[in-house]
Amino acid sequence: MSDAAAATPQIAWDDFARVDIRVGTVVRAEPYPEARVPAIKLWVDFGELGEKRSSAQITRHYDPAELIGRQVLAVVNFPPRQIGKVRSEVLVLGLPDAAGEVVLIGPDRPVPDGGRLY
Repeated sequence: MSDAAAATPQIAWDDFARVDIRVGTVVRAEPYPEARVPAIKLWVDFGELGEKRSSAQITRHYDPAELIGRQVLAVVNFPPRQIGKVRSEVLVLGLPDAAGEVVLIGPDRPVPDGGRLY
């Protein structure tokens, strides 16, 4: 077991259940060069939850045009956060590659937008 895993405290199911992670489809994506760290502005359709915006530091692996139609996972119950001129409403999730650059996570097959991760 790594030191990081050993240092992570255990949580109860109720703690995990409070984090609302949903799947959505990217419907629009634009470069965000004004951001302090290069980013991409995303508009994600979460079905019944509606369309939400986010700013994601994913420029190393992704071009905005290739993100359209891609399903991603995001935390949808954080309070909105102002990132420069963008009001980020959700936190799009990813994992770091070997160089620490974000790789998006999402389902490996199409699923209905708005579905919750359990």
